[in-house]
Amino acid sequence: MSDATASTLLKRAKLAAGALVALLLLGGLIVVVNRSMQARALADATAIHAVQYVTTTQPTSGGDGIAVTLPGTLQGVIESTVYARSSGYVARWTKDIGASVRKGELLAEITAPEIDQQLLQAQAAWAQSASSEALAKSSAERWQSLRQKDAVTQQEVDERLSAYKQAQADLAAAAANVSRLRTMQGFNRVTAPFDGVLTRRNIDVGDLVNAGNGGAGQALFSVAQVDPLRLYVYVPQVYANQVKIGDTVTVRFAERADERYEGSIARTARAIDPVTRTLQVEIRVPNPRGELFSGAYVQAELPIKSAGAATVVPTNVLLFRPDGPRVAVVDQNGRVRLALVKLGTDYGTSVEVLAGLDAADRIIVNPADSLADGDVVALVRPSAG
Repeated sequence: MSDATASTLLKRAKLAAGALVALLLLGGLIVVVNRSMQARALADATAIHAVQYVTTTQPTSGGDGIAVTLPGTLQGVIESTVYARSSGYVARWTKDIGASVRKGELLAEITAPEIDQQLLQAQAAWAQSASSEALAKSSAERWQSLRQKDAVTQQEVDERLSAYKQAQADLAAAAANVSRLRTMQGFNRVTAPFDGVLTRRNIDVGDLVNAGNGGAGQALFSVAQVDPLRLYVYVPQVYANQVKIGDTVTVRFAERADERYEGSIARTARAIDPVTRTLQVEIRVPNPRGELFSGAYVQAELPIKSAGAATVVPTNVLLFRPDGPRVAVVDQNGRVRLALVKLGTDYGTSVEVLAGLDAADRIIVNPADSLADGDVVALVRPSAG
């Protein structure tokens, strides 16, 4: 190989090596730039996801009235379970569930052949006692006449008078037995005890019923007077003395929050239950159109009067820590401050704050348990809805 050829090959080798080095440097530069961009994007995403978005509210003044929501069950102002007073078979029934009934209106008829036979026997016994009483009376009068003529002794007259009095007593007993059986026979007609609505029917034609209230299975009908309705709620002792007779109460259904009905406090037990530490309160709810049903579960909002303006916050702003309840307050720079608060009366969905908050404070709704002092948060403006 000549010197010229060797020189050419060497130059080509150097050029190839230089191109390879340039490619390697370019690839390294691309990798470095790409990693730098990814690191910057990761840092930006981490910063974005690290921000906590919160919704805030402000304390409100309770003013003169705070609604205390308590659960309860509507009941008829009068509710009665109708039982049979005579044993027998159901011949027919005339009213079914949901029917409006008047006092004394027929609900069912019972066939009681045993009572019918007992009545016939009692009437025959009464006729026999009446005949004996008439004979004893005639004998007593006759012997009194004979005594006036000294034809009989006074002892014999006294015996006849005693027999007459005994016959009178037997006749009265027979009459009382006839009257009792006639009354029992009248119980074959089962009637409504008052004006109301039939809420339950437990019998059918041919059923055997027994006299007396031998349990729920022996009940024939249930009747309720549904206008007005009554509602019992149990007010905690902490504000039992603030419940006043005549106060207006709002009744709502959980499944129909947009509907509301007005009632009033009719009476209270005037005593605290030592077991539950609550005051039983009866509320009367008018029901002229029959829209409310006996047995329905409702929520009653009672107005509780406060002595002065109280600071009230929703219960979903509270954080319970070992040193006491706190609320997360957001300052002007978006930093969190966990304020220690002193709580007062619990109104169910809201609670009174006695100390630890100002009226202008912005407090976080539904705060996370991981919140700590100094955390930076971003405020979310609530939607108009």
